[in-house]
Order: sequence, then structure tokens, then C-alpha cells
Amino acid sequence: MTGHAATVAGLLDVATDRVGRALGLDKREARLEARVLAAHAWQVTPAWLIAHDTDVATAPQTAAFDALLARRLGGEPIAYIVGAREFYGRRFEVSPAVLIPRPETELLVELALARIPPDETTTVLDLGTGSGCIAITLALERSRARVTAVERSPAALALARRNAQTLGASVEFSAGDWFSDLTGRSYDLIVANPPYIADADPHLARGDLRHEPVAALASGADGLDELRRLIDGARDHLRRPGMLLLEHGYDQADAVHALLRSGGFARPRCWHDLAGNPRVSGAELSK
Repeated sequence: MTGHAATVAGLLDVATDRVGRALGLDKREARLEARVLAAHAWQVTPAWLIAHDTDVATAPQTAAFDALLARRLGGEPIAYIVGAREFYGRRFEVSPAVLIPRPETELLVELALARIPPDETTTVLDLGTGSGCIAITLALERSRARVTAVERSPAALALARRNAQTLGASVEFSAGDWFSDLTGRSYDLIVANPPYIADADPHLARGDLRHEPVAALASGADGLDELRRLIDGARDHLRRPGMLLLEHGYDQADAVHALLRSGGFARPRCWHDLAGNPRVSGAELSK
């Protein structure tokens, strides 16, 4: 534990060192995490931490901080500890019922926004919405879009609804397994960040992934089971020349493109994330 009668700055220094060593983070990342935990434990702003860095922390403050620090040192994702994660400049509630929104998924949002004219009514479907971060962002950035979000997990769907209400987004939510509840409905654009990790991938037992819902991560022996189902069903729910945009693993672009072609989609394209990895593929229906 960090001990009593330490200053705010002293607590943060000790926590920064412990987090860095335990989780393999550099000092800047570890310091940021220590500040996030302290601000959440004490319900203060980051500015308060700076202004009060020489204050002696009270015993209740130290105990509250130590409790959160112990959870982080045990590997629990910081987003689950504080119950939120920023995505596309907005704060989304998260819980262990949903994947933690990641920066690379913002690429999927940007590609979708480029295909949603701001002055036209476009119908958009987000499959496997989780926290709702994709659907809600699209609805807020394109007020004329009619966005539908599908999620099979009741807990995730409830959380996504709360995020939409909190952020003031107009999104139609639907409970279902991909297209199961959408018979007869079609859309101009379908987007998805489906499970795409192989069941036996060792990464599932490491880092934040240990704590995230396996059903939202793993997808069969090659990680492509849900992508196959999604691509197979998308054709019947796209208006021509509707487009399908899919996030996938860094090494899955070729396989996803083959699935798109066999599913009746033309000229698949791939876009790279900020780390240079093939991250999103998309294609329109063949004529």
C-alpha cells in the first residue's frame, strides 16, 4: 500500500512507480494512470491534483486511492475501474459487459462519416454496438442520419441506451444476433466491429483482454466465424450501392476481402490505423 501521511504528490509518485513496474508502462503513461485513479477516487479534477500537490492526503483519501490502485495493479483495466472511456472526444460509460472503446475504432467512425452526407437522410446500421460508441458518435456527428444499433447482450444494450441518453443521441436500439431482428429492413451503410480474435489466441489471457467479455472478442478457430456470418447476412440488408465497413485483425485483411467477394461485394478496400496496421475493410454490393 502507499502508506499514510503522504502528500498528494508523494502518493502519485509512489503509484506511478508501482504501476509502471507492474504493468510495463513508461513513466508518462504510468503517471497519467495514477492521476486518473486519484481523481476518480477523490472525485476531483486533474487541475485539483496539481493545485493541491503539497497537501497531506487524509486517511480516507489514501484508503480510497489504495483500493483503486490495488485493482489496477491486479491488471483490471482502468476504464472498468473508473467506469468510463473517451471515444471521439466524448465520455462513454463502460463496464465489464462491453468492450473498452479503442482509438483504432475511430478509423471505422471516420470512414463511415465520410460516407454519410451531412445534408441528407442516410440509414445506418451498427452491428454489435457494445457501449454504443460507434452508433452514438455517428448519430451526433450526422444529425440527419437515422442510426440503428443492434446488440445481443442485454447488459450491453442497457449500457448503450444509457450512453445515448446521457449524450443526447437519437439512436434506435434493437436486441438481436446480427440481423435476426431486422427482417425486411435495409440500410445505406452497415458498420461493425465484430469479434475477430481466434479462440486459442494467447492474447486473450493477457492484459486488458483478460477482463473483457470473451463473446465480444473471440470468434472461432481462425477468428473469422462472426465475420463470415455478418458478411453472409449483410447482402440482404443493404440498399444498392450500399457499403459494408468492418473492423478486423491486423492480419485478416486478405481473408476478409475473400469473404466479401464470395458474399457478393465488389472491389474490397482496406484502410490502415495510426499504427500502420490494416484495420478496416469495406466494399459495396456488386451490381
